[in-house]
Amino acid sequence: MNVSIETMTGLERRLTIAVASEEFETQITQRLKDARGRVSIPGFRAGKVPLKEVRRRYGGAVRAEVASELMQSSFVQAVQQEQMNPAGSPKLDVVKMDPGIDFEFTATFDVYPTIELADFSKINIKRPSAEIGEDDIETMIGKLQEQHTSFEVAERAAASGDQLKIDFTGTLDGERIESACGEDFTFKVGEGQMIEDFDQAILGMAAGEEKSFDATFPEDYRAEELQNKTVQFSATVHEVSEAVAPELNDEFFEKFGVTEGGEASFREEVKKNMGRELDSAIKNQTKQQVMDGLSKVHEFLIPQDVVLREIGALKEQMLSQFQMPQGQAPQLDLPDALFQDQAEQRVKVGLVVNEIIVKHEMKADAALVDEQLKTIAEPYDEPDQVISWYRSNPEQMQNVEMGVLEDQVVDLILAQSTVEEVVASYADVLSGAAIAEPEAEANSEGSESEVADAQDVEQP
Repeated sequence: MNVSIETMTGLERRLTIAVASEEFETQITQRLKDARGRVSIPGFRAGKVPLKEVRRRYGGAVRAEVASELMQSSFVQAVQQEQMNPAGSPKLDVVKMDPGIDFEFTATFDVYPTIELADFSKINIKRPSAEIGEDDIETMIGKLQEQHTSFEVAERAAASGDQLKIDFTGTLDGERIESACGEDFTFKVGEGQMIEDFDQAILGMAAGEEKSFDATFPEDYRAEELQNKTVQFSATVHEVSEAVAPELNDEFFEKFGVTEGGEASFREEVKKNMGRELDSAIKNQTKQQVMDGLSKVHEFLIPQDVVLREIGALKEQMLSQFQMPQGQAPQLDLPDALFQDQAEQRVKVGLVVNEIIVKHEMKADAALVDEQLKTIAEPYDEPDQVISWYRSNPEQMQNVEMGVLEDQVVDLILAQSTVEEVVASYADVLSGAAIAEPEAEANSEGSESEVADAQDVEQP
């Protein structure tokens, strides 16, 4: 087998591979002999069909079949022989396959780039830190109470934060608008679930009260036909309910797995969970900066075959968020461009991390793997069973070990990079504000506003 290599554009390579005619023809003849005993041709007894006749009838198809298999096997041998590292499946094209001449084909594919590891001291990291104070614990307990708030009927006029059950009808120029009508509709008044004019008009109404009023829809309202339109509403309030936060008692504590020790044990459990969240936030934010830093200090060509595979994975990940009953999955045609930048970033960082692991001959530290398993299992009632389940599941263990290995890479980078310790509040560390750049903070505020708009209910 003769192999010649041609460098195309970037990481693309083309191999021209020639296989001796004798080898090619021998495989074809053997395949035809094997077929001879199986084919049934009128005028010939089974198994007695002349080889010449079998070749005449099936020679072309068998030649193409053998060529396809030979290209696959020869390509594998060729890249091993030339010590090449393909980044994807090759595009195979036949050049010559006629009888009496060497079989020749080309294989075009991307190779993985050669990566020269950069100077990690050029990577700048902001590592946040915070102490959990009593005020932080009080705020968290308040949030937990809010999450378990119930609503009880109140014999008074509606105030901001109350939950109302109402009927309402909207008309425009005397015509009923179905999308602006509702029966026994429940919402929280004064919290932006309805358009502002509607919210303001409902405030102060009591159960049994009826009211007519005008409400103007905002210019950026999701239904274009209602943008900037003033609609006439008639509303009847059926029920006003006020929020009632749960008391800090044993019944409330049991919802969080605290069955003994009363409020002191509950507060300790809350603080412990907050500590886990804080540690996780610090770890994840630091790790993300390390990965972003690795991307910035390395420049090399990225194999597009790998990028395309990553785009496919990202598409699957997004589509999985729209899971519906079987047969009802949405038919979404997501463009590759939507994922291009993210895929390239992930591939680039992945290649650098892999190069670091190979160069430093790194393996997942067994003690760190044990610690990670304990951390994963800690929140569960029977952590030993959780750990046993992980250890009996090779795929899950591989994920844990890969996570530990990535953490070891992060530690290696941190030991050589420039790290600035940023002391901040618990809330700022968790939100990411502690290490955010001013411009990023501004963009973050805008994004939160857009998210809030997107979460408006499907009523006026």
